[in-house]
Amino acid sequence: MKVTVVGAGAVGATCADNIARAALAEELVLLDIKEGLAEGKAQDMMQTAALLGFDTRITGTTNDYVRTSGSDVVVITSGLPRKPGMTREELIGTNAGIVKGVTENILKHSPDAILIIISNPMDTMTYLALTSTGLPRNRIIGMGGALDSARFKYQLSRQLGASPADLNAVVVGGHGDTTMIPLIRLATWNSVPVTRFLSEEQQKQIVNDTMVGGATLTKLIGTSAWYAPGAAGAALVKSIVRDEKKLFSCCVSLEGEYGQKDICLGVPVTIGRKGWEKILDFGLDSEEQALFNKSADAVRNMNDVLKTL
Repeated sequence: MKVTVVGAGAVGATCADNIARAALAEELVLLDIKEGLAEGKAQDMMQTAALLGFDTRITGTTNDYVRTSGSDVVVITSGLPRKPGMTREELIGTNAGIVKGVTENILKHSPDAILIIISNPMDTMTYLALTSTGLPRNRIIGMGGALDSARFKYQLSRQLGASPADLNAVVVGGHGDTTMIPLIRLATWNSVPVTRFLSEEQQKQIVNDTMVGGATLTKLIGTSAWYAPGAAGAALVKSIVRDEKKLFSCCVSLEGEYGQKDICLGVPVTIGRKGWEKILDFGLDSEEQALFNKSADAVRNMNDVLKTL
């Protein structure tokens, strides 16, 4: 397997590091527009191979897409990161041009690649990748829900005093501070509903803290987070290359599922060798469906901005 990560910044480098440590690819290419950045980080990672015991060949390149030829999976992280006070939506103008150019260049050399989109605003960038490339919808995956669900489990684990690994919890809808929907009604602790152990006040706090999780980190560290986003991207790569068919919440193209169409939005999907393979219907109640529809409207408004660029 060959994997390419586009963007050697904090998120891209962390994603690549996780991919190498897990030996998910025989060859891993790191690409960036900044001279020397990808090459330097690739060498730095390769110098950990003897210490960590992986055999993945990692190389870096400055904007030479020929080096990415034949990639099975491509993770796109390139674009401007958020700064304190910025919304993901404010990045749309600049990052749309970057993501469109990256996808075009990638597909020239890897026409069969599965694309994982991390660039923000993630729902709109996933939609842009879908509409601008014409690829089958199963080969374009937005990472957002996988990250948001991990953050949801973190918040639950804090309140419950539980291991995050014992929790099942999913966030659907948009990857935004006001558009994501943590499904606390369906969250479980080793198959037992977490609502049995949490007060209404605690449940509301968990949902709120999950929704502002990204903004909270941006305020604390001065830029977008990278450890969890990078790990979430690598987890999707793992499920693809090992054909695990694991269940994630991911931003994918909807054609009537969950009552929406002509949009990319976070829903539960299985991830395997062909990309996303099946959308699962979690049976949202009327309140959750109303929130999902509201989220779709907000993402659609962002998508409309693409028409003006």
